[in-house]
Amino acid sequence: MRVLDLTQVMAGPFCTMMLADLGADVIKIENPGSGDQTRTSWGIPPDGGDSPAFLALNRNKRSVALDLKSEEGLGQFLSLVRTADVVIENWRPGVAARLGVDYATLSAVNPRLIYASISGFGQTGPYAERPGYDLIAQAMVGVMSITGEPGGRPVKSGLPVADLGAGLFCASAILAAWSSCLRTGAGQYLETSLFEAALAMSVWESTEYWNTGDAPQALGSANRMSAPYQALRTRDGYITVGANNDRLWHRLCGVLDLEELLVDERFAANAGRMRHRADLVQLLEQRMATRCTDEWLALFLEAGVPAGPIRDYSQVLGGDPHVEARGMVASFDHPQQGTVRVLGSPMRLSGTPTSIRRPPPMLGEHTDEVLAEARNSSTAR
Repeated sequence: MRVLDLTQVMAGPFCTMMLADLGADVIKIENPGSGDQTRTSWGIPPDGGDSPAFLALNRNKRSVALDLKSEEGLGQFLSLVRTADVVIENWRPGVAARLGVDYATLSAVNPRLIYASISGFGQTGPYAERPGYDLIAQAMVGVMSITGEPGGRPVKSGLPVADLGAGLFCASAILAAWSSCLRTGAGQYLETSLFEAALAMSVWESTEYWNTGDAPQALGSANRMSAPYQALRTRDGYITVGANNDRLWHRLCGVLDLEELLVDERFAANAGRMRHRADLVQLLEQRMATRCTDEWLALFLEAGVPAGPIRDYSQVLGGDPHVEARGMVASFDHPQQGTVRVLGSPMRLSGTPTSIRRPPPMLGEHTDEVLAEARNSSTAR
């Protein structure tokens, strides 16, 4: 698959990086003067180099510097479109058409083309023209209303779920469209948005609203559909416990030596445990205050109760044996920054595994190479 990547910042580059990790030839089309804005304006870039934010999202890609507002640059881009399978952009609606690189224009050049758009709010609807960011999407779809502790200030998800979700949905749609194209020879247009991606992941929250008529509220670490399923205080900190069915609830009570809770009508069924969650947590934490987190973790795991400690990223990325065994810390050699550590791919394919084949490109590094390939392809036809 050959992908012409007109995106920048996060949602689009995350999408195309996944495709590149899977083996796609991703050609990043950038403005000759500045390139992807994350090269310099996000985080703290090293002297004379690209920022860590750019390096984290753009491995396995080639960079071509083209001024799409110039006649020459647009012509060169159209020559690349003739050899491409996918074009992806994340401008606000209408920008691609003004530049002359919209789906209607490019599909006339290449009828097999799959054209993907990621925007803040989608190409249609009353919010379509609004500028969109992950924070804005999280606020407007309700994510911030259910994140954090009850009664606290509005809090966004710690991870940019709208950005990353849009990238994931877009990559999935591209693969489906490409599969169809391989069978039919026909390309198509597809789109998604940060707004819809965040809303689409609100599965439990939408279910609660439609079944109760009440707007879901923030629950801290607790789960909207079962209890106890949350972080619980121990003598020296917290531990997460997932006793989200009756079998695990019985095991949990056995470990805690709280079998009397099994015959307490408030906690006999999951609905009651959810209704009386505050009382339940108080009783559990009274007992759990008698031991340290590590002690409870060993006892829970021995009894088959899902549990885990709450750790920070220095603990996760600083030598966790499971993270290392699963290859989730990878690296590449960069011509300016030297060895750069990045997250590995979570996609495991036995026959066609993901790989890091090249570091993130320098701005315009592959312009001559890629344009020469396009000329040779045209000559061969």
